[in-house]
Amino acid sequence: MAAEYRREREGERLQILGDLHGEVMVFQPMAVKELSHSGAQVETAFPLHVDSLHEFRLTLGDRSVVIKGRIVHCSISDIDQELVHYKSGVEFVEPSERFTSVIDGFIEAVRSGRRAP
Repeated sequence: MAAEYRREREGERLQILGDLHGEVMVFQPMAVKELSHSGAQVETAFPLHVDSLHEFRLTLGDRSVVIKGRIVHCSISDIDQELVHYKSGVEFVEPSERFTSVIDGFIEAVRSGRRAP
């Protein structure tokens, strides 16, 4: 199977003899502490670099959306045993109409739920 894959690959791979660094983007769990149309405050077990861009997947009620966000601040919020918790401010970047619609519905549902007796 591996030999078949190598034949189908477009282009030859170049072996890197020195150092070539990169990064991998993966979804990690986080707690959303505050949410608005323009951003959020999140808590993570790892620091987020100020001015870095990330994609955030938010589950808002029964709908899930992905939004790009810029980190505007990050600081340690708590140290518990051996775990460090970081609080970061996220500014949403170029929200789509779908995102705006979903977040509008979610915020209204939360507000109306809090008003109910």
